[in-house]
Amino acid sequence: MAEALIAPAYAQLMARYNLWQNDSLFAAADTLDDAARRQDRGAFWGSIHATLAHVLWADLMWLSRFQNTAPPTAPFREPVALAPDWHDLKGQRQAMDARLTDWAEALSPDWLAGEVTWFSGAVQRQLTRPAALLVMHLFNHQTHHRGQVHAMLTAAGARPDDTDLMLLDT
Repeated sequence: MAEALIAPAYAQLMARYNLWQNDSLFAAADTLDDAARRQDRGAFWGSIHATLAHVLWADLMWLSRFQNTAPPTAPFREPVALAPDWHDLKGQRQAMDARLTDWAEALSPDWLAGEVTWFSGAVQRQLTRPAALLVMHLFNHQTHHRGQVHAMLTAAGARPDDTDLMLLDT
């Protein structure tokens, strides 16, 4: 097998960062009412709720590919269908963060050096990519959309924590 781009320690660190940031964003979003969380704020997924639901949907999809488990049942374009209720979304996010942490803790260098093959609904064909690249994508995707949520929360008057990775565990 080829040498992986990353080691399991990278995924473990990013899983901890993911948990920390999601806790911050959900706590900040809890200070808003449901209408404010669902307000279209011009982000790709529109609202805070929909963007956080999309991140959950994507995490479920990638872990289904990594672990050969069932994919999310909600359609790609309707991630809020996964958790239309805010409290359900929070609970599912907490469960996903625990699952991601457990998954990262169990990663092996051999798996990261391998490839993942899946059928992509986005391009309507089978794809094969390096596992390590896809793990980096998983965490980069989360960070991208959490940045959007952070900006929406700040604009709405909520105060999420800092996002700098170097501040994790300080």
